[in-house]
Amino acid sequence: MRYHLAPLSVRPWTLNGISARLIESHYENNYGGALNRLNAISEEIERLDLGSGPNPSLARLKRDEIVALNSTLLHELYFASLGGDGRVVPDILASAIAKDFGSVDRWRQEFIGIAGGLAGGSGWVLLTYVPRDGRLINQIASEHSQSIAGGVPILALDMYEHAFHLEFGANAGAYIAAFMRNIDWAAVKQRYDDAIKVAPPRLLEQKEFADVPSISVEEVREMMKSGTPVQIIDTRPKHYTTKAQDIMDGAVWRDPERLDDWIGTLSKTEPVVTFCVYGFHIGCQTASTLRKAGFDARYMAGGHYAWKAIKGPVKLFE
Repeated sequence: MRYHLAPLSVRPWTLNGISARLIESHYENNYGGALNRLNAISEEIERLDLGSGPNPSLARLKRDEIVALNSTLLHELYFASLGGDGRVVPDILASAIAKDFGSVDRWRQEFIGIAGGLAGGSGWVLLTYVPRDGRLINQIASEHSQSIAGGVPILALDMYEHAFHLEFGANAGAYIAAFMRNIDWAAVKQRYDDAIKVAPPRLLEQKEFADVPSISVEEVREMMKSGTPVQIIDTRPKHYTTKAQDIMDGAVWRDPERLDDWIGTLSKTEPVVTFCVYGFHIGCQTASTLRKAGFDARYMAGGHYAWKAIKGPVKLFE
């Protein structure tokens, strides 16, 4: 495929403390160079004979492609991040930043601190929205090849020397301050508005248990840490537990096939959490039965192995 050059989105003569000469050089030589490399790599991939078995050249070219493509995309975002007065963050975006960082000032200190740490080295500082968690995060992208999978960058600061050395020399701090003075927050806010419309990855959906509430392993851990009374029932099938070596610390095992024999030992005044091996069937079925019997029961999503994956405490299964 052929990638097309994006026109320069910032008016260089309007910038405060960043010269048109620096922007012109950056756009022409570094952004233009990345785009030209990207197209050359794409053409080379298209010429490969892919029907003759393993091709080491393809793997090399795909590694080069992601570097050139990320460089192209991040340069476009960098130029689009400039052109404002850098001072006033729109209220909606300011509220989102405060929610995820504590305050706009805290975000600013972290963003500038990351940039300062890259001075004399190389890389990008990005403000990225992560749909999976519905939050903003500052990140470093080094060598154009690091990114948060599924993340949507909305602000980019180029900390490679080519972005500032021509004008600021080794004084990276002055360059960072100039960038912060020129952020176009209105444009950043528009990109944030677009980013929050990106749906997070689809969660596991079990239609047969749609009416049975779940609880995450992290929530269970917090309940236990806080001393909240909770009855935790390990309902892994007997044929499985005969080979099991450990059990969640704080849980008791009960045979799910003999629920009628032990249901009377449970209290209806305390919540019940049930779990099985992976959180698909047995734990859900048990929670459903308990709820129909009047218990405040939920199943632990992910089951025994989710608990172990977060390093929840376990003990010997006797």
